[in-house]
Amino acid sequence: MATTKKTTTTKKSTVKLTKERVITLYMDYVLENETTPKTVYKFCKENKMTEEEFYQFFGSFEGLQEEIWTTFYQKSVDLMHKSPEVEQFESREKLLTFYFTFFEMLTANRSYVLFTLKEHREPLKSLSQLKGLRKKVVGFAKGLIEDDNKEKNVKLLQRNERIFSEAAWLQTLFLLKFWMDDNSPQFEKTDVAIEKSVNTVFDVFDNTPLERVLDFGKFLFKEKMA
Repeated sequence: MATTKKTTTTKKSTVKLTKERVITLYMDYVLENETTPKTVYKFCKENKMTEEEFYQFFGSFEGLQEEIWTTFYQKSVDLMHKSPEVEQFESREKLLTFYFTFFEMLTANRSYVLFTLKEHREPLKSLSQLKGLRKKVVGFAKGLIEDDNKEKNVKLLQRNERIFSEAAWLQTLFLLKFWMDDNSPQFEKTDVAIEKSVNTVFDVFDNTPLERVLDFGKFLFKEKMA
């Protein structure tokens, strides 16, 4: 008995395009091609999306690059707050926890980070992508000091929020450069630098003895002379 052959059509499974998906595609492109895409058109064509879809999330590659850094920050903060005990930490411990988590995030994406920060010969061009990250870090540090100052009745003992938050950003840049140059196993020297630099910053603002400041200075001198 003859039977009629049924034709079945299978639907293509399409991955929903999101901001995070575009970021992943961009980072993969950079790492696989060892260069940034020349045009949005070419990038979209290679990744089977339209330019209209790209522009729903980003106005340019520069905006995308900036968003990658703020995503690193946000994921670090979200991960940090998954530990309930963090809320009980003092500001010093919160900043330490943030830096440890943030640099773990960077380590997981080290190839991309090193490429994007070393892409331009002029350092300022590379640093322009950190504008969004700077706002986040400054805001985070300012929030820590605001909380501390609320607990200090004597105004003289309160820390200057603006100066401290800007110092935290300079500290972030210092640690970023240190981490980029760190060749130690599991970047353990960066962990030491984080701990010593955070303690130093808080000690300076608390007008405590300079023992830790000198200790940090010795550590840096040793690393440069090694």
